[in-house]
Amino acid sequence: MKAIALFASAALLSACSQLPVSTYADTPIQFDPMSFFNNQIHAEGFVRDRSGEVSRYFTAQIDATWDEQGGVLDELFTWSDGEIQTRVWQFRKTGEQTYVGTAADVIGEAEMEFAGNAIHMNYVLDVPLASGKTIGIRMDDWLYQVSDNSIVNVTSMSKFGFSVGEVVLTMRVID
Repeated sequence: MKAIALFASAALLSACSQLPVSTYADTPIQFDPMSFFNNQIHAEGFVRDRSGEVSRYFTAQIDATWDEQGGVLDELFTWSDGEIQTRVWQFRKTGEQTYVGTAADVIGEAEMEFAGNAIHMNYVLDVPLASGKTIGIRMDDWLYQVSDNSIVNVTSMSKFGFSVGEVVLTMRVID
């Protein structure tokens, strides 16, 4: 019983510690999806497991298009172990600075909100396992536009409220 109470307390504390994206509303750089996501974008990054060890590296080419109603991010990943992976995001506008997105390997919808230079997304990714089965991993995605043509992205991955790893990447508009 004590273990359950401790787990519940930890989960509540971590939920309360989340900054709202509005914290970044007054930053000098103001993210504009129609500007940034109407380009060819190159991404590169890595995945760390829960102990902090880097387990995989990747590069990605993203064909991004966006208009007043939403957008599409067509992503082609090349992993350090030779795996090739694609993901096509479809986003639709739901508010002044909010969108919902879907992709074939996303369970349900991703919620996206932005303010200032920050973008926050929260969704469950259906991750394939070596056994051929899949597992739903919660992705808490924070992106920060650091210049007119680059974004830094840090994604915390969790299952049942416990950290299972992190993805860190940069995205750069290809001139």
